[in-house]
Amino acid sequence: MRRLAIWGALAVLAGLGIVAGIVLPTSNASTSRAGASRVTINVVAREWSFKLSRASVPAGTTVIFKVTNKGKIAHDFKINGKKTPLIQPGKTKSITVVFKKKGRLSFLCTVSGHARLGMKGTFSVGVKPVTTTTTTTTTTTTSSCTSPTTTVNVQMREYAFIFNGSANPPTVPAGCIQFVITNVGAEVHNFDINGKHSGALLAPGGNETWAVQLQAGQYLYTCDVPFHVDRGMTGNLTVT
Repeated sequence: MRRLAIWGALAVLAGLGIVAGIVLPTSNASTSRAGASRVTINVVAREWSFKLSRASVPAGTTVIFKVTNKGKIAHDFKINGKKTPLIQPGKTKSITVVFKKKGRLSFLCTVSGHARLGMKGTFSVGVKPVTTTTTTTTTTTTSSCTSPTTTVNVQMREYAFIFNGSANPPTVPAGCIQFVITNVGAEVHNFDINGKHSGALLAPGGNETWAVQLQAGQYLYTCDVPFHVDRGMTGNLTVT
């Protein structure tokens, strides 16, 4: 009887040992998993903006940025030292970033000129997200001349300038020339008389008016948005 009691006690202890060996490590593993976080953030890129499905995460989060290019030209996405490959229109690329510390980090498109046009922003880690607002598409600027002798209406579209209703560059008399500029296209454009005046970047529907003093000669005009010159947004203005 005593031998049976001893064997019974050993069996109970062995059972407790097994339970302890299984339950406690399982609890620790569960705690470890609970402390980690992994999320996917969808990013839509187009001319000239990024739209993120969320703009903040807690510190310690691993984020998969899934970037889809819904624009008409190639873009990329860079944050915290990591960057996607160049993403062609209609394509998607992903990067994985671990955010260990609290703070605000900048993201942007690294294609030349794209960040300046608006493809940038701030991503928050463990702090309150930054709220940004976009306003006006209409501006009026005036150069050194204030009494225009000639007015030229300029319409911008993909990928051409229309002057006073014609696709042909105008010939205008020397003097104070006023340009009334309207973006009738679907992308951002500007009108730049190289070396004389660089117009504002106008969103679709935006407009501006400015005047510049021009002597007789040939003046190169362009759209400063990347690749737009290559697509035809350039020419020569003749001043007589």
